Amino acid sequence: MTRRRSAYRSLRSLQADNRRCRACAEAGFQLESRPVLEGHLGQRAYMYGQAPGVVEGEERRPWRGRAGQTLRRWLELDEDEFYATFYCASVTRCYPGRSPSGEGDRVPAPLERELCSFWFEWELRLLRPELIVAVGGLAIRRLLPGRSLGDSIGTSPERDGVTVVPLPHPSGVSRWLNVPANRALLETAVGLIHARLGRESGAGAAARLE
Repeated sequence: MTRRRSAYRSLRSLQADNRRCRACAEAGFQLESRPVLEGHLGQRAYMYGQAPGVVEGEERRPWRGRAGQTLRRWLELDEDEFYATFYCASVTRCYPGRSPSGEGDRVPAPLERELCSFWFEWELRLLRPELIVAVGGLAIRRLLPGRSLGDSIGTSPERDGVTVVPLPHPSGVSRWLNVPANRALLETAVGLIHARLGRESGAGAAARLE
């Protein structure tokens, strides 16, 4: 049964309750995993995705599938560096299953997003991150309402005093990066992330797409 306290004093207790959360299932949604998240107190960068995929749902660890491999390649981070740098969670925390169309995963419903927002807001209160990387259109719209991929990738607006750097979703289903101008925007976005993390960019995100 889902447990949500009126207040949390530690990230550990928040995560324990989040990992047991079944709020969406209790609301009637068919889910195919338990909640997926990873991170620890002291991390000042937050990776905010859309929802776990099938691999993430099975392994109960964010960004383990092909999209995660692409994301790390863009950022020039190996697995250890990636998980040490970013607290990883998403708009919804459980694998939602395949899309009815058969192409890609199901987009979480508005109610699912609202039910999961409780955990996100408490993570921000406890972590106080300096950077949020919003990956994909759903995460971007949750943080920056009214913004599309085209007018948000390559920028670094603030949300409640926290820098947000949007990225396109690294899923192979996305066709957004087929446009050369969009690949240039990705390059800019990765540079903004590296600058915020105090890293130097290398060969370029666009060149690492393959």
